[in-house]
Amino acid sequence: MLLNPPISLSRLAALIQVDFQGDPDALVTGINEIHMVGPGDLSFVDHPKYYEKALGSPASAILINQRMEAPDGKGLLFSDDPFRDFVFLINKFRPFEPAAAMISPTAQIGQGTVIQPGVFIGNHVVIGSHCLIHANVSLYDHCVIGDHVIIHSGTVIGSDALYFKRRQWGYDKLVSGGRVVIGDHVEIGSCCTIDRGSTGDTSIGRGSKLDNQIHIGHDTIVGENCLFAAQVGVAGCTVIEDDVILWGQVGVQKDLKIGKGAVVLGQSGVTKSLEGGKTYAGFPARPAREVFRDMAILRSRSSSFRDPDR
Repeated sequence: MLLNPPISLSRLAALIQVDFQGDPDALVTGINEIHMVGPGDLSFVDHPKYYEKALGSPASAILINQRMEAPDGKGLLFSDDPFRDFVFLINKFRPFEPAAAMISPTAQIGQGTVIQPGVFIGNHVVIGSHCLIHANVSLYDHCVIGDHVIIHSGTVIGSDALYFKRRQWGYDKLVSGGRVVIGDHVEIGSCCTIDRGSTGDTSIGRGSKLDNQIHIGHDTIVGENCLFAAQVGVAGCTVIEDDVILWGQVGVQKDLKIGKGAVVLGQSGVTKSLEGGKTYAGFPARPAREVFRDMAILRSRSSSFRDPDR
């Protein structure tokens, strides 16, 4: 989530009323949670288990609930509740804007694009040229849709991330400030849901095709020319490289990578990263050749138990 204009470290500290350590004039150019962080970004950490990861990340500034010396080139903002203050800053720099019309006057729609009746297009949405958006599609604020994209009825793009912090009283929501970015020549089926990034982008690469009733979680990156069959579910912060095929009802765990050209057969469960160029099956997903071999052995043993002459 970019900040335009950037803001100084000292100004950020003043906004959330905390002490800080580091160059007061250092500019923060974005706000991102740790999975998506880059140089110039502010991130947060609120558990000792993740201090090392946060402090070693490319982030230029970190909200943290432990006083310590700032690493070279970084600024630290000392907060008793970094999650709370991080959410405050998201709301400050990307506040919710109620819709005033089915198609926002701030939306940009390219030449030759067809918008069917009942489509909702939120604030600051950008849609490219020669797209076809079917009836009852919802495009939430800040979505970016490329050229020659087809989106079928009932799909929702840009809904909030499933990102909550457990408190004693229940769940505290991390307000989603990211976007969904859809590349050129993508087709998305009916009744799909693609969550926006929590602070960064969820993206679908050029030429990828999604069947009906598919869910893509927040901050997930889907590469080019991927093919997903019906009822695929992909959790957040996952990277799926180019030319990957996920057949029907495949489930993919969060925060992993599926390599270029991998094929995952139907009803498989992906629980760890997979190398590209191979076919996988089963739960947990492993090379399909191994799965079919084991199934053949089990069938053979089962037959021998049933036949007393063997």
